[in-house]
Amino acid sequence: MKSPIISISVFLVITTLSSSVSVDTMAKSQQNLIESTCKNTPIYELCIATLRADPGSDAADVAGLALIMIGAVEAKSKEALSAVKKLLKGGGGGDREALKQCKDKYKAVLEGDVPVAKRAVRGNPKFAEGGMADAKVEADDCEDAFGGKSPLTKVNGDVRDLAVVARAIIRNLL
Repeated sequence: MKSPIISISVFLVITTLSSSVSVDTMAKSQQNLIESTCKNTPIYELCIATLRADPGSDAADVAGLALIMIGAVEAKSKEALSAVKKLLKGGGGGDREALKQCKDKYKAVLEGDVPVAKRAVRGNPKFAEGGMADAKVEADDCEDAFGGKSPLTKVNGDVRDLAVVARAIIRNLL
């Protein structure tokens, strides 16, 4: 009678140990995917920080990592548009025309570039790459509209950098 109980106990211990080793191996493999993907981007630290901050990256493939980064571009673009609207409500000073241009630029990112990129990542990634290239241009154009005295420099730079990283990740899918 003791023999079956011991056998079951040994089986449970072995099963538990092998499943924890398997989970640990999968986690290391996913971290390696994130690191190797980010090494192919021009801003490694931003890539790593953004992807690791998203719990979905734990099980994502390269397309999933691209979608996470596109989501980061979207979130930061929403932040930029919100800042523009707030500045416009406050009068905008002599920057009113530049702010209106920025509003149009970020609307284009949020209504065109991001949705196209999200749809195209798993279909035709070339369109996703184009969407992120355009998001970078829109952020740069917003900054340039101020002629060097932008109240949006930080957020424009963030959108630009995230779009550059997203585009580099998408290139892995081409």
